[in-house]
Amino acid sequence: MPQSRLPVDIELGADELSRRLGEACLARGIRVTTAESCTGGGVASAITSIAGSSAYFETGYVTYANVAKQRLLGVLPDTLDVHGAVSEETVREMVAGACRGSGAELGVAISGVAGPGGGTLDKPVGTVWFAWGDERRQRVKCHHLPGDRRGVRDLAVAVALAGLLDSLLESGTVA
Repeated sequence: MPQSRLPVDIELGADELSRRLGEACLARGIRVTTAESCTGGGVASAITSIAGSSAYFETGYVTYANVAKQRLLGVLPDTLDVHGAVSEETVREMVAGACRGSGAELGVAISGVAGPGGGTLDKPVGTVWFAWGDERRQRVKCHHLPGDRRGVRDLAVAVALAGLLDSLLESGTVA
């Protein structure tokens, strides 16, 4: 699988990306949600570090276990059985479920292998799938992020935030 290029925006850092995301959400009247696995709530934490974020963020889901992905986000057991938790299909269902459950117009889902263990030949450590969108439409990317567990998670948070911002700024629409 070819590696996607990392967004240049991630160099701004999570704080600046979160600030810009907040401004864009407020300007467009958009609410956002998160559905996180390997980042463990890091994206929601970054968003809510901005004062006033309750105007555009009310719900984030940390669904580390597969059973939580099913129960809270409606990920189908067959999706997990056939494709695994770290897959395009799973993050699509995660973001759709997060938007459905929260009422948000835009969401991000993240599932990956942060390491140091858990990697396979098909999904080595650093493999992280992202989906941005809503219940009906999603944009999906896979990145192979470098670094140790903390580095992979930190980069994944920045990529997730940059993708949310891109979703709002590029087209002015959700996905």
